[in-house]
Amino acid sequence: MRHLPWSRASRRSFLALAGTGLAAALAACRGPREQQQQGALAVRPTTTTRTIPRPSGLPTSTAPAARVPARAVFHGPRDGRQVALTFHGSGDPALVMRLLEEVGREHVPITVFVVGRWLEQHPEMAARILAGGHELGNHTYTHPVLGRLGRAEVDREIRGCRAVLKRLAGGGHYFRPSGMTAPTPLVLAAAGAAGYPVVVSFDVDPRDYADPGAAPVAARVAAGLQPGSIVSLHTGHAGTVAAIPHIVAAIRARGLNPVPVHQLLQ
Repeated sequence: MRHLPWSRASRRSFLALAGTGLAAALAACRGPREQQQQGALAVRPTTTTRTIPRPSGLPTSTAPAARVPARAVFHGPRDGRQVALTFHGSGDPALVMRLLEEVGREHVPITVFVVGRWLEQHPEMAARILAGGHELGNHTYTHPVLGRLGRAEVDREIRGCRAVLKRLAGGGHYFRPSGMTAPTPLVLAAAGAAGYPVVVSFDVDPRDYADPGAAPVAARVAAGLQPGSIVSLHTGHAGTVAAIPHIVAAIRARGLNPVPVHQLLQ
């Protein structure tokens, strides 16, 4: 048989018809499920973006809120009639209990700036101090000379004691730095960042930590007393305990009234 030559147009027509028939045949061979899947794939976007809703009530950032530096206070109002007896809290718990008994007999509320590590070692002291109507404050965690430390170490000292006070006493309103009478700008900034707007220093220092005896301690306090004075004393010293009645007598002889720090500064 003689084969007639195909024109180019004829070959193109044949191939187009064959391709159409083959596609139809393959579609007929597939089941309905496979055809549905193919259709779904045909319209699926190449990339997808999933938005997860943020739970309500959560902060947008975990960074702490910025706080201004604390201000230093050395005394209360000079035109009032109040003074505050403050104590650096550490030392023999038995002497602390004797001190609490002595101020209790005199009906004098005090403010105890505790060393955090000491309070951790004697956690029962928090409740005993508060039960007498006294108040607690922050006096660093280990009682270092803060002026020799960098910012990170100062932060740890302040926040370490703050955590102990929070756990054992519900917190404390004021901070007193250790190893200095006038807080530096670095200490004021760290105290403010830790949530203490006021750093409490003092204007009367009888240096009772040197154990000069009850009489010198009482005489030095009496010599420095003014309205608004903040007196710096220490727990854990027998001479200080013995000096309490004489100190209170000197305060009242001048018509002054001993109050906690928060009352003096309010």
